[in-house]
Amino acid sequence: MDSALIVSTVAPLRKAASSESVLEDEALCGYQVELLEQKGRWHRVRTHYRYEGWVWEEDLLRGTRRAESWKKVQKLTVMQAHADILSEPKVQGILVQDLTKGALVTPTGESRDGWEKVRLCSGREGWIWGAFLGSYLTTWNRSEEEKVRNSLAETALSYLGVQYRWGGKTPLGIDCSGLCSMSYLLNGILINRDAFLAPGFCMHKIPLENIKKGDLLFFPGHVALYLGGRRYIHSTTGNNCHGVVINSLDPDAPDYRADLPPKILYAGSIF
Repeated sequence: MDSALIVSTVAPLRKAASSESVLEDEALCGYQVELLEQKGRWHRVRTHYRYEGWVWEEDLLRGTRRAESWKKVQKLTVMQAHADILSEPKVQGILVQDLTKGALVTPTGESRDGWEKVRLCSGREGWIWGAFLGSYLTTWNRSEEEKVRNSLAETALSYLGVQYRWGGKTPLGIDCSGLCSMSYLLNGILINRDAFLAPGFCMHKIPLENIKKGDLLFFPGHVALYLGGRRYIHSTTGNNCHGVVINSLDPDAPDYRADLPPKILYAGSIF
């Protein structure tokens, strides 16, 4: 199977090979995808979390050897909502490329006054403020349950206030399953990108009364991340909202949303 790298800041994955087709997902800069099919300048791809969609040719750097080479280098994750890669280690530098939270870069080993020089998967290099970078996690430790649960909640909270975008999964716009799957992905855990449990992933159903911080609440066509204390965070367009908000399951709480609790289908956990 041929591979490619996402070189655009955010590559839309569309349902069909057309710029007019609905957005299914977004692939972030630095991630590898499998090439499945081609129609003109459109390519149907599969992400490493098994999601498929059509990507415009200019969003990709094709070549399995390039992808495999990139796979072997050390990578860091952009943790800032939106970050600039600049030509020089100063704010006056020329913009090389802007990146969103979740994008991947590789360090060159050169740093200066808090700035880190990095290389993009396209081969371009530039400087990013070092505090904007974090570890690239691909595994997690089941024995550190409390730490993992707290980190999942903190990651989800970092998207608070982001606008709703169907198929989105960046601080520029995110949907319900995008919020939950990115909160897990940034902690090294792969779950289904849609608002339901799917076979082959590590999440499983649990009794609703056993739900803990970091677990997920599933509704018909919707999913939320539980924060503890009967509160949950989700990206929603309901109840006169249009983005990532916190609501409560407690009818006496001021942020209680009456339409959702009766619709809960089940809870999901990786523990």
